[in-house]
Amino acid sequence: MKKITIAIDGFSSTGKSTIAKQLAKALGYVYVDTGAMYRAVTLYAARHGYVSHEKEDYQALLEALANIELKFEYNDDLGFAEMYLNGENVEQEIRTLAVSKLVSKVAAIKEVRSKLVEMQKEMGKEKGIVMDGRDIGSVVFPEAEFKVFMTASPETRAHRRYKELLDKGEIVTYLEVLQNVRSRDYLDSNRKESPLLLSKDAIEFDNSDMGLKEQFERMYNYALRVIEKQ
Repeated sequence: MKKITIAIDGFSSTGKSTIAKQLAKALGYVYVDTGAMYRAVTLYAARHGYVSHEKEDYQALLEALANIELKFEYNDDLGFAEMYLNGENVEQEIRTLAVSKLVSKVAAIKEVRSKLVEMQKEMGKEKGIVMDGRDIGSVVFPEAEFKVFMTASPETRAHRRYKELLDKGEIVTYLEVLQNVRSRDYLDSNRKESPLLLSKDAIEFDNSDMGLKEQFERMYNYALRVIEKQ
């Protein structure tokens, strides 16, 4: 069967990565988590004091961009690729609430987006790829054969994220997570560079009341129908 490009966009904590991983595995495609790339750059910026809740030194970050090397390495035990920042496995650290609170600031920087979008386009040249993020269908792969925009209520997403963070041992409150979800929604949707938006040719997929099994089955069947038409 002819391979296609699958672009999955949507709000934070809608389960984009989970669905994308499942789809890629079922179809034998490559999976790329672009959110992990922005989180890794944010982690680098936070570690070097370029961004925090108190200040932003974006010029220093831009000057350091050339020193940031990002790479995905597949982990056989986990069944998916993990993010490496300058040779260091940062998969767990980039998923913390501390990084979540800063990532929308860094993702809004034009030069950061340009660097990462260029990398993402290169990754998808041969098709047979499932990529999730905020601007995959609108900017990275506007010609993708299958585009999905995932959404769910802020409360549903905050609950999912809260449980995930607790399971990882983080000390957080539900209200803190809900506030972060709403803040990221606003920043992602209103930033000047590549704002989060629903592409005209994307399927809007609200999973507020769906379990993982139902989500995957629906998405997989959608994908198969698109592939069969190629």
